[in-house]
Amino acid sequence: MTTATTQTTPPPTGGVRALYSGNARAVLGRGLLATRSTNWMIVLSGVFEPVFYLLALGIGLGSYISGVTDAQGNEIPYAAFIAPALLAVSAMNGAIYDSTWNVFFKMHFGKLYQGMLATRLGPLDVALGEISLALLRGAAYGITFLLIMQVMGLNLSWTALLALPAILLIAFGFASLGMGITSYLKTFQQMEWIQFVMLPMFLFSATFYPITVYPEPIQWFIQALPLWHGVELVRGLTTGALTIAMLWHLLYFVVMIAIGLVFTTRRLRALFLD
Repeated sequence: MTTATTQTTPPPTGGVRALYSGNARAVLGRGLLATRSTNWMIVLSGVFEPVFYLLALGIGLGSYISGVTDAQGNEIPYAAFIAPALLAVSAMNGAIYDSTWNVFFKMHFGKLYQGMLATRLGPLDVALGEISLALLRGAAYGITFLLIMQVMGLNLSWTALLALPAILLIAFGFASLGMGITSYLKTFQQMEWIQFVMLPMFLFSATFYPITVYPEPIQWFIQALPLWHGVELVRGLTTGALTIAMLWHLLYFVVMIAIGLVFTTRRLRALFLD
């Protein structure tokens, strides 16, 4: 008489397989299902915020403003000056909100990551899945606003097509770093620091006026902020004012993504596996 035994393979505990099992799509799929069933109205509401800014400031206030120039010194409408900045902000907001508040609830209330990492999923699977979800939200915001800009005639060059991969890069950078930072925050009061950082970055990153209005030391500080690089990159693409400095903006976000992925993966492993 023979008996059949079922052997359960435990989660990997060492090497590359302990970090990544190649199944980040399972984390992404779970997030998409949750968004479709409970969070779709919140996601939809974020689409309209930059549109309100564009109508109130770009169209309303812009009717009183003239003489705004692009990076090559060409005069452009004020609405065409702030619209690409708001496009970059849309990508940032979508990515940040998903990789911070949603991650905070999943980590501290839903206890989802503990369950995920008890399976064969590794911390890099979880990080890539959650970051991809935030990337999709940032992309949805950005693509919608880019289409609105096209309808309003605010894309001044065919190179505006390249703004689409640019906003994906921006969203990826903010999402990868945002999740790692959120893993250190324990209370709702600490989460408010995210908005405390985002609001001044939104207002002062050459969003509504050129960076040259600031004293030079303040300009150096602003140029260290990721949103400024995103604004300058997208503004150059939508206005057709292409410069060699745009390569520096691209490199900034590539480095930001790499640091964010490593940071988030190590943090998840330290929290739930070590």
